[in-house]
Amino acid sequence: MMKPLAVWVGLILAAGGTVFAQRLGPRDVDALPASEPKAVLPYGAEALQFGELRLPPGPGPFALVVVIHGGCWTRGFATVRNTAALASALAARGVATWNVEYRQVGDEGGGWPGTFQDWGAAVDYARELAKRYPLDLTRVAVIGHSAGAHAALWVAARERLPATSRIRGARPLRVAAAVALDGPGDLTGFVGFDAQVCGRPVVAALMGGTPAEKPERYRQASPQGLLPLGTPQFLVSAAVLTADKAAAYQKLARAKGDAVEILSPKNAGHFEIIAPGQPGGDAVIKWILGPVMEAMAPKK
Repeated sequence: MMKPLAVWVGLILAAGGTVFAQRLGPRDVDALPASEPKAVLPYGAEALQFGELRLPPGPGPFALVVVIHGGCWTRGFATVRNTAALASALAARGVATWNVEYRQVGDEGGGWPGTFQDWGAAVDYARELAKRYPLDLTRVAVIGHSAGAHAALWVAARERLPATSRIRGARPLRVAAAVALDGPGDLTGFVGFDAQVCGRPVVAALMGGTPAEKPERYRQASPQGLLPLGTPQFLVSAAVLTADKAAAYQKLARAKGDAVEILSPKNAGHFEIIAPGQPGGDAVIKWILGPVMEAMAPKK
C-alpha cells in the first residue's frame, strides 16, 4: 500500500510520530518463493475476477483463509502476487488459502462499486469451492494486507448493510474471523493520510468523491462505522495502522461488544509482515495459526 517504486531499502516512513525503517518493498515480496496453486479459478466473468486455491496435504476438511492483497486500492501498486508467499506458507502449515485478485481504481469497473463487489463475490465463491474441494465453510477467515486489510474488515461487516446496497451482495458468507494486516479500519479517517502513504490521494478516487460529497457511500464502506461486526477481529499494527489508530479502533469495537486483538511485531515494516522468513512475517503466521484459528474453532 505504498509508492510503486523500486527504491525501498532504507526508506523511512514517518507515521503517527513513529519512524519505521522499510527494509522490504512490494517488489521484494513479489519475488518471494510461492507454491503452485492447486487451481486458479474465476469467481466472476471479468478478467481480474479470479483466485488461487492452495490446499494443504491430507484429506481435510480444511479451514479456509481468503487472502486479499493491498496496493492503495489502485492499479499498479500490487497484485495477487504480493500475497502469494503468505498464502503458500499458510497452506504448507495446514490451512487452505484462496488468494484473490480484484478490480482496482484504474481497471475497467474498478472503484465504487466494482472493487467492493469483487471482494464480496470472491469470498462468497467459497461456497462453490467447497463443492469441489475439502473445505470447512464454518471455519472461513478473511485476511487482508494494507488496502486489503480494509477489505477484510469490510467483508466481515457487509452483512450489516441494507439489502438494497449495491455492494452488500445477495447472500454474504459469514466469516469466522477477520485479520487486518497494517491497513485502515476507518476509511473516512484515512482521507488525508492516504496521500502520505500512497504518494497521492486514493480514497476519494476509490469512492468517487470525498466523504462530504458521498456520505452514504462512506457509511457503507467504512468498517469502523459498521461496528459491531459480530466477528472476532485481529489487527496487525506496523507502519500504516499505527499503534494509536489500532488502539482507538479496538476501544470502539470492544465498547460495542466485539472481540478485537492487536499484534505489533517488533521493528516490523509494512511489507515484512507478509514476508515468510522475516521475523514480522513469521510472527503474523504464528498468530494466524494460533489465536485466529482458535477463534474460528467450533464452540463447545
